[in-house]
Amino acid sequence: MLIIDVINDLEFPGGENVLPWALRMVERLGPFADRMRKAGVPVIYVNDNFDLWRSSFTDVYKHCTRKDSRGQRVARALKPRPDDYFILKPKHSAFFATSLVPLLEHLGTKKLLLAGIATNLCVFFSAHDAHMHEYKITVLSDCCCAESDKDHDLALDQLQRFLRVRVRRGDEVHLEPRSRRRPTRKPPAEGK
Repeated sequence: MLIIDVINDLEFPGGENVLPWALRMVERLGPFADRMRKAGVPVIYVNDNFDLWRSSFTDVYKHCTRKDSRGQRVARALKPRPDDYFILKPKHSAFFATSLVPLLEHLGTKKLLLAGIATNLCVFFSAHDAHMHEYKITVLSDCCCAESDKDHDLALDQLQRFLRVRVRRGDEVHLEPRSRRRPTRKPPAEGK
């Protein structure tokens, strides 16, 4: 599961419009991410570095949760857990100039669930690049947000029409049971 740009100060033009949608998104994304963790699904935070090129994820979290940060409530509510992965990104896509592909290969990933901010920007570009890498993609419509319903809905429509991305609400995602490995059978002993 990729959680994109939720550790965010929302200090950009239009960020004031994103905030109410982001606060509603938190109510669904937090419990969904917990459900994925309990099911053993790796949760990967991919986040802007806010031009803090010498920073760590901890530094970015501190920056986004500072007292005067518009996005502090969102960032605090969606704080990564110790077992989650995190990657800082320099541009819109989670894939561009990051270590995401090697991490996904290490985890044996074939399918991705995408959530985060903003549906029509970083989630959209990340879904596009995931498609180019031939992952099966589901975007969680109620676990993403944008400045407006129009921006959100248009992005989801484009992803469905042109990339064949599955768009689902979190409550519509049902995990497939993991296949169990069959024990290797030992050859029968000679003479039996």
